[in-house]
Amino acid sequence: MADTYLHPGVYVKEISTLPPSVAEVSTAVPAFCGYTKKTDLKLKPTRIEAMLDYERLFGGPPEAVTGVTIKKWDPTTADLDMIVDASNTVTEEEVDTDDQFDPDIPLLYYSLRMYFDNGGGPCYIVSLGGYGDGTIDSPPPQSPPSHNVKTDDFKDGLAALTRVDEPTLIVMPDATRLDADDFVSACQYALNHCGEMKDRFAILDVKKEQEAAAFRKLSSNHLSYGAAYTPYLKTSLVYAYDEKKVTVTTSEKIVPPKLEDLKASDTALYNSIKAALAKQRVILPPSGAIAGIYASVDRDRGVWKAPANVAVASVIDLTEMFTDAEQDGLNVDPTSGKSINVIRSFTGRGILVWGARTLAGNDNEWRYIPVRRLFITIEESTKKATAFAVFEPNDSTTWLKVKAMIESYLYGLWERGALAGAKPEDAYFVNVGLGTTMTTQDILEGRMIVEIGIAAVRPAEFIILRFTHKLQVA
Repeated sequence: MADTYLHPGVYVKEISTLPPSVAEVSTAVPAFCGYTKKTDLKLKPTRIEAMLDYERLFGGPPEAVTGVTIKKWDPTTADLDMIVDASNTVTEEEVDTDDQFDPDIPLLYYSLRMYFDNGGGPCYIVSLGGYGDGTIDSPPPQSPPSHNVKTDDFKDGLAALTRVDEPTLIVMPDATRLDADDFVSACQYALNHCGEMKDRFAILDVKKEQEAAAFRKLSSNHLSYGAAYTPYLKTSLVYAYDEKKVTVTTSEKIVPPKLEDLKASDTALYNSIKAALAKQRVILPPSGAIAGIYASVDRDRGVWKAPANVAVASVIDLTEMFTDAEQDGLNVDPTSGKSINVIRSFTGRGILVWGARTLAGNDNEWRYIPVRRLFITIEESTKKATAFAVFEPNDSTTWLKVKAMIESYLYGLWERGALAGAKPEDAYFVNVGLGTTMTTQDILEGRMIVEIGIAAVRPAEFIILRFTHKLQVA
């Protein structure tokens, strides 16, 4: 439409000369599904920036210790031998302080701590239910929370996430508290969710007591949209408890009734009990820490860098050690192809993530985590950026704008090392137009079809060194 000028004077008109651009979407914004102390936001995905936000909105950690039983106490040497009691509403477990205390408690809070410790940033919380009465100072519920863990809770949580666009990772540490078959079902729900949404990736755990064969009962649907990790982590975190509620007993009587009372009446015993409880470290499935590593690697290197050969922070030890031969059967499974990534401890190097495969381990296209996640990022970024073209004239002018915009974005990725190829034309191509990607019928039916080809960088999973002896020459 021509401009209309009705009075004498100077008119200013700004003319846009720059083409539209692709703004890259966030690549590592996990959504944590699990059980929280406060349930005001149940099944309402909520974005948080830090642990302070979580505690304000969802409450604190579950209280794991409800009592200690003194077996031996020598005040002259501070020699203490005691049993740690977990709440009967959580588990029947009682362990000597020489053993590892591993109660069945909700894991979301502690997994979130590991996420932030390993470099995590903003994330979403989906509360599936509570383990208190809705207030921060509430006592544990009277029915065992472990009995309240249901597969349908995770199904409902994932359904709630379909209405939120930003999350790109799915993490479900509390799913490991399900029975073996239910756990596999919950993992399948997560893979289906990611495969149908096509803009997110599932980080799954292998249950501590579960064999690889049991985990590999997963169906073959959407395997490239998830990765699994083992073993569990013995973290530097300490189990939470309330001194006002922890009973102190001897073989004969309760003296005094609560741990808090010892602070004034028997300081030495009080300090010894506190020190003994501090040695009981939280054992967690690895998904929370792995999500933090994804976020850290994406931020420092890019989504195309494999989140592997990276140290895991806030971890003291692993619950299981794997040899090279044992990892062989987990990393490569010729039958099902469902690769399981192993976290291993190496002398002098620490505890490292030592695998970068998706569950589609036998798929040449989608075998590696960074390849799948890079494609997710490119697909989602270009999808959002090309929204301007909806209802624009389906002609060469619009096609040129779209083509130039996407090519500019892919060129930037190539310069940053995300795409393979010595030259840009070796790394990607973008086609759009009549006779190229569309027919006359496509245009009549309102379709503009853009074809994008990408040569993704793949991680060097196997480094092969060839040595030869050069014989002495006379």
